[in-house]
Amino acid sequence: MHSMTGCGNGIVRSDGWEVSVEIRTVNHRFLDISMRLPRNLSFLEQPVRSRIAGRISRGHADVYVTVKNTEASVMQVEADFDLARHYADIARTLGERTGTENDLTVSTLMQMEGVTAVSEREMDRDKVTALCDAAADAALDQLTGMREKEGENLKKDLRLHLDEASALRESILRRAPLVVEEYKAKLENRLKALDIREVDPQRLAQEVALMADRCAIDEELARLDSHIRQLGVYLETQGEIGKKMDFLIQEMNREANTIGSKASDAEIAQAVVNLKSEIEKLREQIQNVE
Repeated sequence: MHSMTGCGNGIVRSDGWEVSVEIRTVNHRFLDISMRLPRNLSFLEQPVRSRIAGRISRGHADVYVTVKNTEASVMQVEADFDLARHYADIARTLGERTGTENDLTVSTLMQMEGVTAVSEREMDRDKVTALCDAAADAALDQLTGMREKEGENLKKDLRLHLDEASALRESILRRAPLVVEEYKAKLENRLKALDIREVDPQRLAQEVALMADRCAIDEELARLDSHIRQLGVYLETQGEIGKKMDFLIQEMNREANTIGSKASDAEIAQAVVNLKSEIEKLREQIQNVE
């Protein structure tokens, strides 16, 4: 069992490049990946998305990618030699025609518009992509490790609440047959209190049978037991189980509501209240299960 909450970070350095990938995840119904990359790094988005989708099935993931050039100088100077030569020719021509000394120097020539340009060295996309893949794998290793550890804590807590829900179901199961017996005894005592000596046994049995039919909860308790057992199986199952567990919780809540409405007994009603409280605690925790 894995939680959907976790974080991981991977940093890889090679050949003058440093790539960092950070992934943070929280619970979500489906896999939802959010990435905001500068335009010059947009080519990294699809590879990172594919790697995350290969390791995670559910959760909202915020992904941060940074790329740095760690070489001593990341800038390069380029010169337009044709334009520089044209400037020099013009300067020489001006000197000859005006009879003035041509004092054009290389340093002056470099300051002429368009002769030199400073730019950042071109990024090696293939190399950076390979480094990003490695950084993403390292981040995912950390992330899945944390999600697995959190999943173990979730499983322990879910097991406690599931055992409590099972115990409450057992208490309702033991109490249910006594409700009809107590109803029959109360009905007989009421008839005696009213000094009704001649009571049709068949009519009395019919009234008790109607009461037993109205408050029968055997089917609901059987289905509730099945759901609890299935949840127990999922606690030991790997893979994407959160949606299935969430469905079972809805069914458990439905059975609890039906039991509470059918069983005309204060003790059962209190047990149902406690049962619904445990089911709600299970539901809240299951929202974090992948």
